[in-house]
Amino acid sequence: MLTPSSARSASLRALMADHTVVLPGAINALSARLIERMGFEAIYLSGAVLANSVGGVPDVGLMTLTEAEKHAQSIAQVTTLPIIADADTGFGEKDNTIRTIQVLEHAGVSGVHLEDQVFPKRCGHLEGKQLVSAAEFGEKIAAASAARHSEDFLLIARTDARSVDGYDAAVARAQAYLDAGADAIFPEALRGEDEFRRFAKDIHAPLLANMTEFGATPYFTVERFADMGYNLVIFPVTLQRVAMKAMESVLQCLKEEGSQERMLPAMQTRQELYDLLGYEAQVSAQRK
Repeated sequence: MLTPSSARSASLRALMADHTVVLPGAINALSARLIERMGFEAIYLSGAVLANSVGGVPDVGLMTLTEAEKHAQSIAQVTTLPIIADADTGFGEKDNTIRTIQVLEHAGVSGVHLEDQVFPKRCGHLEGKQLVSAAEFGEKIAAASAARHSEDFLLIARTDARSVDGYDAAVARAQAYLDAGADAIFPEALRGEDEFRRFAKDIHAPLLANMTEFGATPYFTVERFADMGYNLVIFPVTLQRVAMKAMESVLQCLKEEGSQERMLPAMQTRQELYDLLGYEAQVSAQRK
């Protein structure tokens, strides 16, 4: 039975109140099962992964709400964990954002983050981003807040202002978004520990940190983020990057040697896969 979004949302808020929550980014339903099996408490759904792994396209706003819904549903159906989804710019204007909140909450998501970029958006760690006005995005946040069914559904406002207009603008926008109804803030692409610590002192609300690879943010441990005052830490594309590099290695082996045998030690075994999928339990249930 699908765990309701409201139960997941309540669980997420309880976890956040107790400690800093780590959210690995799931690529698909199978990886979501593994995240839960490995003892993590929550899952993140990256917009970049949705674009790259599901759509096979760059993360530049090409994916639709329908595709995001289907991706979220496939993951919610196989795990009981809370899920935070990247909802980009809300898949449109204010009315589209209302629909986005309703659809993703119904799909089983526990919370989303919306960003203040102009559509089509760009990766948060690339140059050339443009922002909508703080007032316009505040209206979108207010509409999203009113649209959620459960009061525990977590609404996170992401601001990309640090890279566009500087640190002070990011703080000002974050406060405006909280005033509009956001529950938490995601300050994208802060530059270093001093900025992360300063932001946590300037903004009195739950905070999300993005520990992505090859970006503007230095590598910090979860413990370091917790010490700096962050409640949620996402690792959005980590699993995709590792999986793609591993696939490149085995394809190269197969191309050069005509066999995958040398790569067997690096593979998940058939039995490990069946255990993760609950294969035996499923077969037994079908026989009854």
